[in-house]
Amino acid sequence: MSENIKKRLRPGRGLVIGIPYTWLLLLFLVPFFIVLKISFAEQEIAIPPYTPLFVSDPDTGAQTLHVVYQNYQDIFHNFGNTLKSMLSLSAAEGDSNMYLRTYWSSIKTAFSTTVICLLIGYPMAYAISRANPSYRNGLLLTIMLPFWTSFLLRVYAWMGLLSQNGIINHFLMKYGLIDAPLDMFYNMFSLQLVMVYAYLPFMILPLYTQLIKLDNRLLEAASDLGAGPVTSFFKITLPLSKTGIIAGSMLVFVPAVGEFVIPDLVGGSENLMIGRTLWMTFFDANNWPLAAALAVIMVLLLVIPIVLFHHYENREIEGADRV
Repeated sequence: MSENIKKRLRPGRGLVIGIPYTWLLLLFLVPFFIVLKISFAEQEIAIPPYTPLFVSDPDTGAQTLHVVYQNYQDIFHNFGNTLKSMLSLSAAEGDSNMYLRTYWSSIKTAFSTTVICLLIGYPMAYAISRANPSYRNGLLLTIMLPFWTSFLLRVYAWMGLLSQNGIINHFLMKYGLIDAPLDMFYNMFSLQLVMVYAYLPFMILPLYTQLIKLDNRLLEAASDLGAGPVTSFFKITLPLSKTGIIAGSMLVFVPAVGEFVIPDLVGGSENLMIGRTLWMTFFDANNWPLAAALAVIMVLLLVIPIVLFHHYENREIEGADRV
């Protein structure tokens, strides 16, 4: 392609690339910097309920930058003892840092949800990718069917299934399988179960798109060389599906950390996650600066795995280009 043609294509290419960047600028960066600005303010009984970042001197009219770090100090106070307590290294008596514990609870729950989704989703994605092409679309449809129903309605359905007067306990007691209702609701079991149910499709679909591209001739060659099914899986299938595993894990972990609806409806008060904490700080305590600081830290925590994923993805692309 000549240089003149390349020059004519560049404006169009810049426009196409500029649209998503403009979208991110308007709907992510600008709101993020507004929240960041609020996080350095103080709570105030006013509208809005926080102090301005720039204060005017009543005599001279000069603008003064008024930055407060107290919100971040409140979040990270007694950090060492709280960290030891969370890792079960010491008893950490008198520790009352709810915010760090909430972050830790959110990360633990999101991580366990991601692992369970991977363990369940990988065999399902592999089976769909190896199914007869005439059935494959139907199987994919069954994975996507839950998205046709309101997310809130699906969570409420689980409340009707798991509660002490719910369908499952009623069925088990009716046929004499149990004498008393099982405690399946408002605890870690119900939280983990509904989280996995809600995010499992986000793990299956990226894995399927990666596994469907697997060249069967590689497995046939491995079999001709004497490799069994297990060896072929760990030497060929699993490494070649690494990108799908990482993408699916990111799609599950990132939104699961900030999940609000599921912990609020089925998790109970003992399984507090950061989404619920943000809600209580914003609306119940009306402490916008502290809630903004909590949100900023959560975003920064989620940026780390996203950056690592993009770094790995770019490295994979560069490796493919060299080949």
